[in-house]
Amino acid sequence: MTQPANSAVSPRVVVIGGGPAGLMAAETLAAAGVQVDVYDAMASVGRKFLLAGKGGMNITHSEPYADFVQRYRDRQVHVNGWLERFDADAVRAWIHDLGIETFVGTSGRVFPLEMKAAPLLRAWLHRLKESGVRFHMRQRWLGWQDGQLRFATPDGERLVEADATILALGGASWARLGSDGAWVPLLRERGVEVVPLVPANCGFDTGWSAHFSSRFAGAPLLTVAAGVRGADGAIAWRKGQFVVTEGGVEGSLVYALSAPLRDAIARDGTATLWLDLAPDHSAERVFEEVTRGRGSRSMSSHLQSRLGLKGVKAGLLHECLSKADYADPSRLAAAIKALPVTLLRTRPIDEAISSAGGVQFNAMDGAITMLRALPGVFVAGEMVDWEAPTGGYLLTACFASGRAAGRDVLAWLDAAQR
Repeated sequence: MTQPANSAVSPRVVVIGGGPAGLMAAETLAAAGVQVDVYDAMASVGRKFLLAGKGGMNITHSEPYADFVQRYRDRQVHVNGWLERFDADAVRAWIHDLGIETFVGTSGRVFPLEMKAAPLLRAWLHRLKESGVRFHMRQRWLGWQDGQLRFATPDGERLVEADATILALGGASWARLGSDGAWVPLLRERGVEVVPLVPANCGFDTGWSAHFSSRFAGAPLLTVAAGVRGADGAIAWRKGQFVVTEGGVEGSLVYALSAPLRDAIARDGTATLWLDLAPDHSAERVFEEVTRGRGSRSMSSHLQSRLGLKGVKAGLLHECLSKADYADPSRLAAAIKALPVTLLRTRPIDEAISSAGGVQFNAMDGAITMLRALPGVFVAGEMVDWEAPTGGYLLTACFASGRAAGRDVLAWLDAAQR
């Protein structure tokens, strides 16, 4: 909030938050000769980045740009402003410049050759430190006092002056790694519009029966399609995988549909996840097999023999259908191709991969990332009101927003010093 002084001294910018967005902002500023200080509440930076990379570091996605930007749903126009100057190809080029090779997987996702986040982060931090970026760990931001930034540290509170500030504090998932949403009231009390943070890329509770839960909790569905009914009444299907949990569902296919499912629960109280348990067979083929004579065999044995439906898939039919519907071949065949699973609520936000909500775009000054209510304060990353599915889209937009915030700070400092 402090205005930059007109002097030959290099301006000092404070970046609060050591995740991908904050580090990218710091790199952009340092490359322009600005003194950058990164503050983070944790003992080291990039903790969520490292944990996300344990199962294979998915950096970005190789699909065409027109398709890529649509992944940001109703925020694609805003996010496009970031991506136009730092898109997926730019992300790959930047990683290669760090000495990390990448490859495109069969799904189109882009990974580091070693499939790990740690080597990338080490190379990045080395370059940042070589460029003069200073890191201050275990420094929890508490807001402002007398125009200065206020931090809680192991040695007590301290005040820090800055010519400009970039907030890259993340959302509210995985609080143990630093993203706890504690910044929300600090900005609201300063007049910044913030949409409540909600889970994104999350699992859901269904209220399984005790019998189903005891038998199938932890069971994966590896060949399945799922969908959400749209406003036009049609179901947009997509294939994938997910897991039945003790009380609900989670996994990549569920995460991909979590935004409309979450919104439906908020609007209607519940949501319906539709499952196609035989996605490789047409509805006509399924009807033909279900209605085929089965002799003395039970329907369960018949479905396993003719359609390969067994285990958790057979269990879902019994769990979600009434006895009358299961006994009716026509209704059973229809349910195999479109089984309704009622979702009651999202799992808690701290379990989610990411969060939605945050600083509204109209709280920022036009096309730049500076807050209208707080001149000289800029925002980046997941704390802004956008969301994206997994697959590299989250990380790419975090990188791009950090780059945008860094450029915006440079432009603002330049204009202020003229």
